[in-house]
Amino acid sequence: MEEPAEPIYELKSARYLARDVLRRAVRPGDRAVDATMGNGHDTLFLCEAVGPGGHVFSFDIQAQALENTERLLTENGVRGRASLFQTGHQEMDRFVREKVRAVVFNLGWLPGGNHEMTTRWETTREAVTKALNLLEPMGVLVLCAYPGHDEGARELRELSGLFASLSNREYNVLHQRFLNAGPGAPECFVIQKQR
Repeated sequence: MEEPAEPIYELKSARYLARDVLRRAVRPGDRAVDATMGNGHDTLFLCEAVGPGGHVFSFDIQAQALENTERLLTENGVRGRASLFQTGHQEMDRFVREKVRAVVFNLGWLPGGNHEMTTRWETTREAVTKALNLLEPMGVLVLCAYPGHDEGARELRELSGLFASLSNREYNVLHQRFLNAGPGAPECFVIQKQR
């Protein structure tokens, strides 16, 4: 009997790369942060990856995000693996006291929510700086930026400069951009802390 063929690798979106990196980096028992909870999909993914022995810390300023995430985690039987905080991601260091394996950012607005309420460069900068300090050796920060609106374009521009300035002795930095995807397509950054 033939063994099933390996799936063909498909070059997809920034979000796909983010998931692929997290799938490879996060192990059972790890701690992780979802810096932009949204509707809870990244939180759920991380809860499943860390398993019953790990923990996920998730942040969002919108009550709707917490309600949506709470429901999603409960429906999937992993609610006990996450702490949900209704506060800005720039406050993560107040609640996360131990080093973490991964931090994920999915910038922009709450899908299905008010597009006027979006992440802002000032708080994103502070949050990213704190997230980098929380990473354990070989931990990853994965960030998807959405330059299709003014603040998203500003975040992308500023993040590119910030990440380019990181020491290559301390971090490896990858920037994925689909050159033929058109203006405003999401872009992904992956930062791995060195040993």
